[in-house]
Amino acid sequence: MQNDDLILRTDTDGVAVLTLNAPKSINALSEAMLHDLSGTFDKIAEDRSVKAVILRSGGNHFCAGHNLKEMSARRADADGGFQYFQDLFATCSAMMLRVVRLPQPVIAEVKGIATAAGCQLVASCDLAVAADDATFATSGVNIGLFCSTPMVALSRNVPRKLAMEMLLLGEFLPAARVAEMGLVNRVVPLAELEAATTEMARIIADKSPSAVKIGKRAYYEQVEMPLEEAYAFAGRTMAENMMAKDAEAGIGAFTRKEPMPEWTGE
Repeated sequence: MQNDDLILRTDTDGVAVLTLNAPKSINALSEAMLHDLSGTFDKIAEDRSVKAVILRSGGNHFCAGHNLKEMSARRADADGGFQYFQDLFATCSAMMLRVVRLPQPVIAEVKGIATAAGCQLVASCDLAVAADDATFATSGVNIGLFCSTPMVALSRNVPRKLAMEMLLLGEFLPAARVAEMGLVNRVVPLAELEAATTEMARIIADKSPSAVKIGKRAYYEQVEMPLEEAYAFAGRTMAENMMAKDAEAGIGAFTRKEPMPEWTGE
């Protein structure tokens, strides 16, 4: 029986696996897909049983970006679709911010094509593992629509000139190249892709949830700060982390050469 849910979720041992389930549209970020992704991330944010998230795709490709047919239909609006387009891109940006602000780390598992807002989704995730046949692009420029919102996430992942190369040329780049650029962490054979992301997620899930939550939030806050301000902020964050029960128990076990304790997330 076909499952019509746009987002499929399975949870195992503290790892939530989310599958983009619209392969006929190459998992395009339609209005419905954006709504369902946002709602799913909101639920996971409140779920203390989830320690890490894997974002994968149904079908042969990761994500083709926005649903251009859905967007083009709104040109019949009285304003030519301008307000709709503003609202759509704001909704998409809010979903991407949910990924960044989620307490749990998110790993993108990429196969096939990841283009435009699909590439933005990869860049918005905390980590990314790609199949060796995956390709990446910010290809909007090829059809007259510069990838301005994907640019935000992309330019925070790769050096400026490499980001501009992707944005201006609109070429599809192989996984090995984007790994060199810093957009993905690891490239593996397609047959090993799910195993590789699962292993990474399980390693994270074995860490202290409180330390991971504190660290992820602090990373994204400090990275936008001037150097001196970032050090002051990071120092306060580490002091606060030291007050956590997990830190007290873990440091105590380490200094006594004992096995790590069961983490409480406190």
